Amino acid sequence: MPDDSPNRAVAREARPTMKLTAVYEQVPGGFVAFVEEWCATTAQGATLEEARQNLRDAFDLTINANRLMSQWRVKGKTVFREPF
Repeated sequence: MPDDSPNRAVAREARPTMKLTAVYEQVPGGFVAFVEEWCATTAQGATLEEARQNLRDAFDLTINANRLMSQWRVKGKTVFREPF
């Protein structure tokens, strides 16, 4: 049963939007990139801009793949979804 107490509602409203941090390491031949808070996503590029774009693309692919796997996992089951 959900906790709908006033304190819980305030905590939900006060929750900040998650900010993720991209980390770029210069290596011979370019850059290696990863999302500090999301270890499942890494990328590389010959330039910093290429590494940025590749990291964005890899992150989007990871999120979409996770969403598809989740949908497959609960297919045919009664589930409830809500923004998190």
